[in-house]
Amino acid sequence: MEPLTIAVMVFFIAVIFSMLGLGGGLVYVPLFYWLGIDMLIAIPTALLLNAVTSSSAAITYLRKRMVDLHTAAPFIIASTIGAPIGAYFTKFTPVETLLWAFSVVLVLAGARMIFFKTSDEGANLSDNGVKKRLVAGVGFGFLIGMVAGLLGTGGGVFIVPVLVALGFGMKRASATSGFIVIFSSISGFLGHLGTGHLNAELMTYTAIAAFIGGQVGSRLMYSKMKSKTIKQMFGVVLWVMAVKIVTGLL
Repeated sequence: MEPLTIAVMVFFIAVIFSMLGLGGGLVYVPLFYWLGIDMLIAIPTALLLNAVTSSSAAITYLRKRMVDLHTAAPFIIASTIGAPIGAYFTKFTPVETLLWAFSVVLVLAGARMIFFKTSDEGANLSDNGVKKRLVAGVGFGFLIGMVAGLLGTGGGVFIVPVLVALGFGMKRASATSGFIVIFSSISGFLGHLGTGHLNAELMTYTAIAAFIGGQVGSRLMYSKMKSKTIKQMFGVVLWVMAVKIVTGLL
């Protein structure tokens, strides 16, 4: 399929996932794989698009002061260390194993979003304690970084539920997650550069589309979307992707 056609798909994916605090990697990887793109090319491309989409959305979220930088910092540092390690192990792990692991994570994360209530947007996050958020950021950040580098995602699918569990409202969790995803995605992408499995034309077209989509999606999330709607969208999207991946494996 032509890179320009794929770029159009990427634009719409970026619009949706930038609203959810995700870069779209959990869709890009299986999408590229189904389109016949080699998995070793699909993963670094997805990581690049994660970074571009999240960076684009972060412009809006930072301007609107929706990102909790104090909580984001330990996640960023730990996930940046973990992502290249996960990327290194990609070449040793069978594609089917990666996709099965991916589907299980999607089902669990989707259930967390659909069936568990989040706090109000105005919740006092200081009640959780600085130490609690620091420990969660370092511990979960490293594990999320490893898994993100291994599966070709920015880790937002894991970060949002963790932030929600720490007391964040859905909009703030999505915005903060999107900011963290920038760094874990870049780190994971750099971990793949040495493999030489890159498609410059595909990356160029899709990166432009992802940036534009991130701008559109972040503005819609801030001004139009309700937290409950975002939360439900998040869970449903994860479940739909899990079903599609499993169906393709059977």
